[in-house]
Order: sequence, then C-alpha cells, then structure tokens
Amino acid sequence: MHLEAELGSASVSREEVLDLVRGQLAEILEIEPEKIKETSSFTEDLEADSLALIELVEALEEELGEKVTGFHIADEDIEDLVTVRDAVDYVVEKLEAS
Repeated sequence: MHLEAELGSASVSREEVLDLVRGQLAEILEIEPEKIKETSSFTEDLEADSLALIELVEALEEELGEKVTGFHIADEDIEDLVTVRDAVDYVVEKLEAS
C-alpha cells in the first residue's frame, strides 16, 4: 500500500516516513538501519529508552517541520508509540490531516 500525504508542493510517502524514522533511530541508537524493522519494539527489540524516543520525536519534528508548518507530535501520544510501525503510522496520519 502506498499512502501519500500532500504537503503543498511536497508529498511524503509512507516509505519515505519509514526511511526517515529508521535513519533517525539508527543514528540515535548507534545501530545499523537494516536492523530496524517495522515490527521492532522500541524498548524490547531496539532497547531504546525514553530519552531516545524523545530524541526521535524532536528529530522528526525538525525534519518534517520543514515540509509541514507546525508539525508536532504531542507528548501524550509518545507513550502510544510502541513499535516502529506505530511511529510511522502516526506520522503518516498527522501528515494526511494537515
């Protein structure tokens, strides 16, 4: 399935969001991006702590804020992001809603 969010003149596909999340996580956790699967749990599989998740959120907000004015991930939503897929789906939904 190929979802696209229209962002003015730019569009971001679900695959691009996945690549962005994977790339940012790999940098934050200092692991190879290939080790990060959509089904990976942040805490159990990737051993990411809450600080790593906050860094991920900040990186996504910074990156996507350049494409979508005011892109923001609410603090109370972070605890619902358990897997990489959860984060990707959340970002895609936010982009589609903007």
